[in-house]
Amino acid sequence: RVHSAVISSLNADTRSVTVEWFENGETKGKEIEIEQILALNPELLASAKAKLARKIPAPVRNVKNENETPSMIPSPRKAINKQEDKVPEQENHAVNNKPSGIPFKPPLSRGNSNSNVPSSRRRSNCVKEVEKLKKNRDERRARNAEIIHNRLEDAETPTGPNFDFLQMIREYRDSVEFDEITMSDPVMDHQICVCVRKRPRNKKEKNKKEIDVITIPDKYTTLVHEPKLKVDLTKYLENQKFRFDYSFNENATNEIVYRYTAQPLVATIFEGGMATCFAYGQTGSGKTHTMGGDFSGKEQDCTKGIYAYTARDVFILNSQAKYHNLGLKICASFFEIYGGKVFDLLKSRKKLQILEDGKQQVQVVGLSEKEVKGVEDVLELIKLGTGIRTSGTTSANSHSSRSHAVFQIILRKGKANKLHGKFSLIDLAGNERGADTSSANRQTRMEGAEINKSLLALKECIRALGRKGGYTPFRASKLTQVLRDSFIGENSKTCMIATISPGMSSCEHTLNTLRYADRVKELPSNGPMPQAAPLPNILERSESKKSESDNPTDSKSSDLALLCSHNEDIGDDDNGWLLTFHETVTQLQDAEEQLIEAHRAYVQKGKSIIDIEERMLHEVDTNVEYDIEEYSKNLDTVLSEQMKSIGELREKLLRLQTVIKEEERVSQNLKKSTAPS
Repeated sequence: RVHSAVISSLNADTRSVTVEWFENGETKGKEIEIEQILALNPELLASAKAKLARKIPAPVRNVKNENETPSMIPSPRKAINKQEDKVPEQENHAVNNKPSGIPFKPPLSRGNSNSNVPSSRRRSNCVKEVEKLKKNRDERRARNAEIIHNRLEDAETPTGPNFDFLQMIREYRDSVEFDEITMSDPVMDHQICVCVRKRPRNKKEKNKKEIDVITIPDKYTTLVHEPKLKVDLTKYLENQKFRFDYSFNENATNEIVYRYTAQPLVATIFEGGMATCFAYGQTGSGKTHTMGGDFSGKEQDCTKGIYAYTARDVFILNSQAKYHNLGLKICASFFEIYGGKVFDLLKSRKKLQILEDGKQQVQVVGLSEKEVKGVEDVLELIKLGTGIRTSGTTSANSHSSRSHAVFQIILRKGKANKLHGKFSLIDLAGNERGADTSSANRQTRMEGAEINKSLLALKECIRALGRKGGYTPFRASKLTQVLRDSFIGENSKTCMIATISPGMSSCEHTLNTLRYADRVKELPSNGPMPQAAPLPNILERSESKKSESDNPTDSKSSDLALLCSHNEDIGDDDNGWLLTFHETVTQLQDAEEQLIEAHRAYVQKGKSIIDIEERMLHEVDTNVEYDIEEYSKNLDTVLSEQMKSIGELREKLLRLQTVIKEEERVSQNLKKSTAPS
């Protein structure tokens, strides 16, 4: 490209000039040697020589050296007046400073030059200035972007309503020494492991400029800075402290969480035991992220969740010589529990039944088990089941999980497919649904009651496992009924991961989650952490089996009474209404189940009756000598059977309608009793 340039400076030391030009809205420049300019513009030489001839007198020749060859070395620049060395800017060209009396030889090429100028060209001052300006501009923009980012991150708006709380939280954190958990920390053996995981603030919370009210100073402690107001509207923080086996801050990855929670349980199922891992918390607190894997937008990377990590280690252990000789077959099942009903997620949500056999073993009738050969097979089953899992809308989240999803990795041995071990990975329903027992919508009330009941039952079953004795109320909910063998087995281990949100708006749900987890395994809030005991041998408690009632209904009622008596969230005066409400909801579910089964049986029986009636009519139409008395007797019998079936069905319908009215009445009384006075 050819540009019209202006000479901005003359560099005597390097025999070069700096030129500048304007291109694409920017001023650009470069440094060019004088010889190169004269080689490209020979007409400049004649003009320069003519001007110098007019201004500089001819030198006196030395006679002695008259015949000598003139020197090709230019005269020193200092011998020439500085005023004469300059060329007017409008001519835009360099000037040759030699006296006119000295003959001029065309400049040599750069490759053959014998001058003292280095062959590598130096950058011009103009270019350096442009680069310096650009660097300063980029640094200024980066600083401004960082300031804006920090304001969005920390809600640093002086006029913000939560700015005072933020300052108090920062002052508290400045006084605390942090020691977060790392991959190099030792892993302890726990029969019951309870940990908490804090997720980072999401985009929605950052846009709302919500402050982070959760602090995890070390690997055991979780602090909640609950904002409070005094009577005179003075702001203060109520710092509530909880201690667990492990506490993971927002920087912890799924791999770190898995290392200390589910990974120690994998070997248990190869030793013939039962392992269970729960993810519990508010919807949107990171349960699905922890169990299923990282999210990138709406896409989930299932290879980086506890499901995948567990499956990976199961196949690794199965390939080792210690367990490979056992000839174990690895299978997987995936089902959900919604509203007290069980649905197979690998069979298009086919409804299943939970029954007890003669040995008091709980069986999920019709549950499908798929044999898996690798981690890829496991991930395909997870994607299939997750896509059809029940979800809905709550006040906390627009896509709330309304069911408990149970994914099981099962080890079977021999041709008889005898159960060798089982690992249950459970993504529990959002715990905010459990508070919806006073909703105006019956479906929401029943969902909340079932979730609340199952979570209370789960807590009591885990606590009974830790006490190594006593009664286990597994019949109180379908969830604990399905997981019965995980609570009373000879070698059972359980891990609970409580996921919490850091935002101020989620403070109430976060406290509920932490209190629930704290009651599962009550650790002292101060002092040294209790040492983890070695892996215990949990013996089968035959006494508890004998003490259990043979009547499932009676056991279910006693289990509900036990749960309500252990519910610390309400006062003793309200336990009666809560027990009545749960019993009524259970009766409603049973009546609904019985009516549906009776209706299905009526329809099937009606089809056979229609076939009989069609044969009767065919006999009448084709046989002119048919027996009218026999026809009337048969028709009377058919109608009697139909009326009997309709009567039984209607009786069950009336019972369901009665229980519905009773549930409405009890829910209103419960709402009044739990309302703030």
